[in-house]
Amino acid sequence: MNQTILVLDFGGQYKELIARCVRSCNVYSYIKSGKITVDEVKKIAPIGIILTGGPNSVYKENAISIDPKIFELGIPVLGICYGMQLLCHVLGGKVEGAKKSEYGVTQTSISVNNKLFKDLKPKLNALMSHTDKVTELPLGFTALASTHNTEYAACADEKRGFYGIQFHPEVELTENGTEIIKNFLYGVCNASGDYNIDDYVERQIRLTREKVGKENIILALSGGVDSSVCAAILSRAVGKQLICIFVDHGFMRLGEGDEIERVFSSMDLKFIRVNAEERFLEKLKGVSEPEKKRKIIGEEFIKVFEDESKKLGDVKFLAQGTIYPDIIESGGEHAATIKSHHNVGGLPKEMSFKAIIEPLSGLFKNEVRQIGAKLGLGDFLVSRQPFPGPGLAIRVMGDVTKPKLDILRLADNVVCQEIKKSKLKVSQYFAVYTDVKTVGVMGDERSYDNLIAVRAVTTSDFMTCDYTPISHRVLKRISARIVNEVKGVNRVVYDITSKPPATVEWE
Repeated sequence: MNQTILVLDFGGQYKELIARCVRSCNVYSYIKSGKITVDEVKKIAPIGIILTGGPNSVYKENAISIDPKIFELGIPVLGICYGMQLLCHVLGGKVEGAKKSEYGVTQTSISVNNKLFKDLKPKLNALMSHTDKVTELPLGFTALASTHNTEYAACADEKRGFYGIQFHPEVELTENGTEIIKNFLYGVCNASGDYNIDDYVERQIRLTREKVGKENIILALSGGVDSSVCAAILSRAVGKQLICIFVDHGFMRLGEGDEIERVFSSMDLKFIRVNAEERFLEKLKGVSEPEKKRKIIGEEFIKVFEDESKKLGDVKFLAQGTIYPDIIESGGEHAATIKSHHNVGGLPKEMSFKAIIEPLSGLFKNEVRQIGAKLGLGDFLVSRQPFPGPGLAIRVMGDVTKPKLDILRLADNVVCQEIKKSKLKVSQYFAVYTDVKTVGVMGDERSYDNLIAVRAVTTSDFMTCDYTPISHRVLKRISARIVNEVKGVNRVVYDITSKPPATVEWE
C-alpha cells in the first residue's frame, strides 16, 4: 500500500491539480469530500492532509466546514486558499472580508525561514484568488509570507505541522509551486516517494480482473488518447474478454472514422465498427442547447452499446475512457457543473450493464499519455490532441445538421494541416462552426455566408489554458485556405480567450 496524501475537497476547481501535483512528486493522492469523518480519515491513514480552495466564506452559516477532531490526529495539514482560512477559523483565528480583493499573479514576500519555503527565493509570483483573508492567526501560528494587501499570505504552527497558504501553488502561474508542495510532502510529512504510474496501472489491472472475472467487457472506443490507453490496460487485464466497439456517430473529423478502423483492426483485439450517423442526427434534430446535446449523445451511446451487446450475448460490463477532468467539470459534491461530459453526465439512470469500468478515472491527461507510452502505444495515439466524445456536434453552434458538419470538417482539416505544418507547440486546435452568417464580397458579388472560428490553446492539464499566439502569417494562410476551399464560408476569426474565463471548447 502506497503512502497517501488525503486531499479534502471544499469546492475548489483546482483540487485535481493539487492531486496531480502530489502524484508528480511520487506520492499517491486521494480526493475525498471535506465532510469526511474522523473514522474515515483514520482508515485511510494518510501521511498528510491538504485542504483545497472553495467558493464560500468560512464565517457564513452555509460554509463547508471540517470536523475539528481531524486536527487532533497528529497528521500534518496544508491549507490552500479557502483551506488556509478554514484551518485558521476552526483553530481560533479570525477570517474577514478583505477591503480589497486579490486576483491574479501577485508578488509574495517570504518573511520567515521554514520547511514549507525551504530553498526558495525571498520573493515569488503567486496566483491569488480571494475576497476574504485571515486577519488574526490562531494561537501557536506565526506569519510566513505577505503581499502588499495581505498580511498573512502564509502561516504555520510548525510544532503541529500545520501550514496555510493563501495563494495557489498547484497552478502553473505560481513560481516554485511544485517545490512548495514537495517541501510539504518530504520536509513536513516525511514522504518516501513510493508511488509511480506503474503502480496505478498494475492496481487497475488487478481491480479489473477481480471485478470482471470471466465475463466480457465492451469498451466504447473512440480512437482518442483516453479510450486507446483504456483499451491497452483492459487488454492486459482480460485479454480476449475485451470487445472494442467504435461508434461512428458522424461527428468525427475528416477521414477519422476510417483511420481509426485501420489502426485498431490491425491490433490483437476484437474490433467492431457501428455506423450510426443517421441515428444520432435524428436524435439531435432541432436541438441547440449544449447540455441537452451532450446528454442526448451520451444516452444514445449507451443505447447503441446495449443494442450491440445483445448481438454478442450477455455482456455485463461497459468500459469507458473517462478521465479525472471529465468528472470534475461535470460537477462534484461541492463543485459547480461547468459542462456535462457525455460519459459522465449523459449516462441514463437505467442500463442493462451490470457496471461501468473506468480504469482512467483517477488520472489526468498527461498521466494518461505517460501510461500509453509505457504500454507501447504508438505516437499517433499517445500524442494525439484531445477530441471530445460528442465530437463535432459540440463544435457546431446551434442545431446540428449534416451540411453544417461537412463544412466544419473541411474547415477543421485546414486548421489541423496548417498548425501541424507550422510546428507550433499547441496542445489543442480546431475550427468551430459558429452558426453566424456575415456579409462579404466574393468575386464581384455580395455573399452572405458562414463565419468559422479557429481555436488553439496551450496547457499541461486542460484545467487552465492560454490561447496560443499564432503568427499573423499562419492565421492569414488558414483564413485564405478556408474561404477559398470551403464552400459556404466567407469569414474566419481567431479566439484569443484563455481558460478561465472560457473553456477549451465553445460548448
